[in-house]
Amino acid sequence: MDYMDNIRNKLALLPDLPGCYLMKNEEGTIIYVGKAKVLKNRVRSYFTGSHNGKTQRLVANIVDFEYIVTSSNMEALILECNLIKKHMPRYNVLLKDDKTFPYLKITNEAHPRLEVTRRVLKDKAKYFGPYPNAYAAHQTKKLLDRMYPLRKCGVMPKEICLYYHMGQCLAPCEKEVPKSAYEEITQSIAGFLGGGHEAIKKDLQKKMQEAAEELYFERAKELRDQIIHIDALMEKQNINTPDTRDRDVFGYAVDKGWMCVQILYMRQGKMIQRHSSAFPFYGEAYSDFISYVTQYYSDNPALPQEILLPDSLREDSVLYQSAKPVIAVRAPAEEDILGSEGAPESPEDAAEREAASLEAAAAGVVDAAGGAAALQEWLGVKVLVPRRGLKKQMVGMACQNGKVALDEKFRLIERDEERTSGAAISLGLSLGLDNLNRIEAFDNSNIQGTNPVSAMVVFIDGKPARKEYRKYKVRTVQGPDDYETMREVIRRRYERVLKEDLPMPDLIVVDGGKGQISSAIDILQNELGLFIPVCGIVKDDKHKTAQLLIGDPPEPVALGRDSQEFYLLQRIQDEVHRFAITFHREQRGKSMVISKLDSIPGIGDKRRKLLLKHFGSLKKIKEASIEDFRPLSIGEKLAGQILAALRDEDPLAPGAAELESEPASE
Repeated sequence: MDYMDNIRNKLALLPDLPGCYLMKNEEGTIIYVGKAKVLKNRVRSYFTGSHNGKTQRLVANIVDFEYIVTSSNMEALILECNLIKKHMPRYNVLLKDDKTFPYLKITNEAHPRLEVTRRVLKDKAKYFGPYPNAYAAHQTKKLLDRMYPLRKCGVMPKEICLYYHMGQCLAPCEKEVPKSAYEEITQSIAGFLGGGHEAIKKDLQKKMQEAAEELYFERAKELRDQIIHIDALMEKQNINTPDTRDRDVFGYAVDKGWMCVQILYMRQGKMIQRHSSAFPFYGEAYSDFISYVTQYYSDNPALPQEILLPDSLREDSVLYQSAKPVIAVRAPAEEDILGSEGAPESPEDAAEREAASLEAAAAGVVDAAGGAAALQEWLGVKVLVPRRGLKKQMVGMACQNGKVALDEKFRLIERDEERTSGAAISLGLSLGLDNLNRIEAFDNSNIQGTNPVSAMVVFIDGKPARKEYRKYKVRTVQGPDDYETMREVIRRRYERVLKEDLPMPDLIVVDGGKGQISSAIDILQNELGLFIPVCGIVKDDKHKTAQLLIGDPPEPVALGRDSQEFYLLQRIQDEVHRFAITFHREQRGKSMVISKLDSIPGIGDKRRKLLLKHFGSLKKIKEASIEDFRPLSIGEKLAGQILAALRDEDPLAPGAAELESEPASE
């Protein structure tokens, strides 16, 4: 193949230097971006040897590649991050959530406010965070608003508001507030968020006792409530270290082509929260993990004092064996903390590590030490790969949480599959069927006979098979005749099944009762010679699934309302109804557009299509000016007639407003 010859020629010219490589598919689209300590070794590894299923899928789509040489691993790390953000390659690990993490901010104003923000600016304000989610940030702000009387209003009001009377604002709108008062409050908030909540809690307890002794019971109750809120907010801080450093602890786990990254946030020596991300990955596990970390910090400029990363060499064994569940851990001895950074390893561990490092270097992969060094150089903060002690335990805990999260994900998938397939089997037994693998369901849709359509959905083993859904425009039925519509659609569907030898369903479900069932059975048995079981789903007066009928004559089937079989029927009925009504709205919308334009003298089929292609919608044609029609060779007179006809219509005419809000068809 020509493209393989091109790849071989390029592989022979690869340099022994660090850099980034960009893999491309047949269309020239960049599908994967990677970095390497040695470009020659790393890129060659994709086209030699065996790979797992995910990497094989990536390699099968590569027909060309480019590379960019950098002067160091750190530059390769940053370049990879920028290229991923620019090209959004299909097979790369991507931070798909476009939101950055929330922070608490004390604004730099004459009368400062406390607010939650996702943007960290160089505006001399004080930022605290990041918080793993908006809920945690808002809960913390809610507590601080009760404790510290900073301004709450976005715009300064003209008179004192309720916050002042509640003791939660100093009322700068009415009173002169000295700068020193704000500085004291800011320092208190910084101390609280910096881990000094125990001292603040003791101070509140003292004030509460004083207020109670002086018989100020309402004030004492307010102080007691604040103490309760502090306890509630801080009760999740379940790991303590003797120092008070801010750390982000990373861990990851991989299984079945998926990666889960866990971040434990340590602030002032206490774990306050964690963040979890799970996604499919296609490259080398540790390289993709480092890529994730790089993207994370490129979007979160507020850095901790220290970052802890897992080792790339033995995460499957040592980290998981030493990891413990997320529970309280004793405060370690000081030598444990020191030992976690550089304690000597056993000769066996050192030998294993050296062999794995040589293997990684030979493949051109960025190893743990190289990745940590590059991150440290770029971010300007300490980045460690701990070997022993509590820091190793914390990294192990993050990895263990990742492993547990992936296990849970796969168990939920398996459980859902068991539940859906089990529901299909149970439904088949309830209907007297030995096998219920494939279900085909039909529903009709029209409004007083206009734009009649029908739709079919397919469920295989209890799960929707969307690629096999079908839509039908009703051809022979005039008016709102649901029975004849069902006869036409059943005839068309199963004539085609017989003609093209398509899979036969084990059960046909129609939306309706005895009439629809009888119509379907008549066509199947008397015209096509097919004896496929047909059941009907009857709805109650609230348009909800109420009863299942089967047979000829149809008889009800007893199913518990809380059973998985009944739930499966509801899903089938809701899905086919949604699919049919969406198709009907699409057809109705098109017919309304066509009829409105066709009613204008001088507009035929060709010009109607030209107008819709040029403007995109009827709404945009209405909003156009006379000049906008000139590129279509439509003169002022005809353009004026078009605009007059469309703009003079009754805005309350049936369907006029509806047309602009139609959902996209499937």
